[in-house]
Amino acid sequence: MISYKTNRTKNFKFETLRFPGVIQTIFTRHGGLSQAPWASLNLGGTVGDEPSHVKGNLEILLKSLGCRSEQLVQVRQIHSANVIVANNPLDAIYQGDAIISDTPGLLLLMRFADCVPILFVDPVNNAVGIAHAGWQGTVKQVSFHTVRAMETNFGTNPSDLFTAIGPSIGPDHYTVGADVVKRVEDVYADKSDEILIKDDDGVKLDLWKANEISLRGAGVRNVEVSEICTGCNTGDWYSHREENGKTGRFAAVIGLM
Repeated sequence: MISYKTNRTKNFKFETLRFPGVIQTIFTRHGGLSQAPWASLNLGGTVGDEPSHVKGNLEILLKSLGCRSEQLVQVRQIHSANVIVANNPLDAIYQGDAIISDTPGLLLLMRFADCVPILFVDPVNNAVGIAHAGWQGTVKQVSFHTVRAMETNFGTNPSDLFTAIGPSIGPDHYTVGADVVKRVEDVYADKSDEILIKDDDGVKLDLWKANEISLRGAGVRNVEVSEICTGCNTGDWYSHREENGKTGRFAAVIGLM
């Protein structure tokens, strides 16, 4: 990933997703209006922050990208494997945890605080996507289903896709219980040993590896993993787990412009 700073915000872009006509950015928590504990570029409207601050933060984000609110595609994230196909701007009228589009001028936006942002670019068919994968979305294989939805709707060949896994909770900060361990073992079978890490503190879950395995299982060859842990870096990122649930949400966006 490459770090960028505007006059106000600090954000990152994926080197492997830098295609002409594709806009893609992962925003840090810097450069917004929100006060502690949501400081400062909080995009989460359901975490207790002042609505006026959240609205102002969205305006700051859009201005930094040269975009307008009329271009936004947003959904209600519910830790699912539902994939929404966007042909027009949407304002959280659908529930889902992935959005795909081949329509120029739309900005797909999702919110995160430990869950995994996954970005998708099909440079052959000019299509993009974004997914939100916490542990539930991961075991439901939202990343796999996003690839299949792009195949069905846009004719995407998975081997042509470029994908990227963004900042999220790393395995060193993600101890999980027996129920999660069982779900992972059921879904990933013989590959679960690559995902579940046992140590003196219990069992830790590697969401990065799990989603990479799901992507490669769908036929994707190109996977960039940021390996930035939100729990290790709360100065830059919101972390629901490390900040005991009292925190904001950072945004990831992608679109065709």
